[in-house]
Amino acid sequence: MNNILGNIEPQALWNHFSDLNAVPRASKKEERVIQFMVDFGKSLDLETIVDEVGNVIIKKPASTGMEGKQTIVMQSHLDMVHQKNADTDFDFDTEGIKMVLDGDWIHAAGTTLGADNGIGVATIMAVLKSTDIAHPAIEALFTIDEETGMTGALGLKGGLLTGTILLNLDTEDDDELTIGCAGGIDLTATGMYREVDIPADYSTHKVMIKGLTGGHSGMDIHKGRGNANKLMNRFLMTLSQDLNPLVSTIDGGGLRNAIPRESFCLLSLPPTATDQLKAAVEAYSKILKEEYHVTDGAGAIELSNAAETAQKAIAPDFLAQALRAIYACPNGIYRMSPDIESLVQTSNNVARVLMNEGRYKILCLTRSSVDSEKKDLETAIRSTFELMGAEVTTGGSYPGWTPKPSAPIIKLMSDTYKEMFNADPHVNACHAGLECGIIGTNYPNMDMISFGPNIRGAHSPDEKVQVSSVQKFWKYLMEVLKNIPEV
Repeated sequence: MNNILGNIEPQALWNHFSDLNAVPRASKKEERVIQFMVDFGKSLDLETIVDEVGNVIIKKPASTGMEGKQTIVMQSHLDMVHQKNADTDFDFDTEGIKMVLDGDWIHAAGTTLGADNGIGVATIMAVLKSTDIAHPAIEALFTIDEETGMTGALGLKGGLLTGTILLNLDTEDDDELTIGCAGGIDLTATGMYREVDIPADYSTHKVMIKGLTGGHSGMDIHKGRGNANKLMNRFLMTLSQDLNPLVSTIDGGGLRNAIPRESFCLLSLPPTATDQLKAAVEAYSKILKEEYHVTDGAGAIELSNAAETAQKAIAPDFLAQALRAIYACPNGIYRMSPDIESLVQTSNNVARVLMNEGRYKILCLTRSSVDSEKKDLETAIRSTFELMGAEVTTGGSYPGWTPKPSAPIIKLMSDTYKEMFNADPHVNACHAGLECGIIGTNYPNMDMISFGPNIRGAHSPDEKVQVSSVQKFWKYLMEVLKNIPEV
């Protein structure tokens, strides 16, 4: 346990968060955190189930006097996004998160914090372990792999849960109640390309785009932040018009649900072109500062000599095709909702671009709250990459969550919020992919709502959670639990 959180209220929540953050829990590598949750449930002598895909369900009877209330499902996901700064020495597979308390905020030392969705998990753990919290019967649902495919929610079968209300603790603004979300689909373009020899007298350079803000490719997609893959592609496109560089490697981005913060490439040129390359980097640096000084103030393009001289390069004819395809690929907002003010309806994130040693891979995550429009954008992206000869595959498709604004739990939570904080909550739908829509396919009669404390910079090393907001969220949850309707 990280002692820096030991004296913060509510202590039970922060203690569980510290314990959880000591357990590596990358998406698709959740074996240790699954066992951690099983051990926790059994230590409380509560019914603990692991389903076929690895979701953990822990059931707790109602507290005294609450037996007549509706059973609720409290749900959060166990996995976290593993991202770190390039200069941070950290092994996510073996080390626990190093947390830092900075005033009213908690962040990690150069890595993601895991507040998404660790705060939700820790909150549920605190309720399960409590002996003095009034609550109805609880079915705690801890899903796996939310961040890279939602396979836990997709694999959850009907009949395991009896609750009629689901409280999803996975949003990031403490004045919001989310009642709907976007669906998504993963798109991957792959293929091979011909390589050419690089003349022996060429010098090899490394170009790096770094320091961009990044963030969640759903919740932050409307903020106009730079995408390192698109920005690197733009630089290489411009450079190719003047210098015809021989490019050996392009390597940018990472996870589909994170806006890419960094990209680098190795390129080779005659020594006589070095000054022109430096001038091109300086000119592009000015463009980045002019266009992105508000959203990505620390963003930069850097040039250095490569550690080793490259021997092979991407064939120029294929590189020209690839750069044009990536240039044409939609990125960011595709369409705003005509029904809900300020809601992004459809978007795409060009999340990963890798070209190296004769093979390439381009990863996208396409989101929409309208399934037909999601399919339309998928077709546009597919067409773009098929024109360059790529094999395009899709997977991980999940549905959106259609709002039910008249559900009793929404009125209860809206009224409770207003009474407690003398303000109306923002009842909305979001562009992120929440698991509620998927869970609802097998539990169509379950009313759902999502809420949580203030979390900033999710999916990036800038991730942080606000202590006072967690305290507000906890008090609000306690009041909601007391007032769940009768059966």
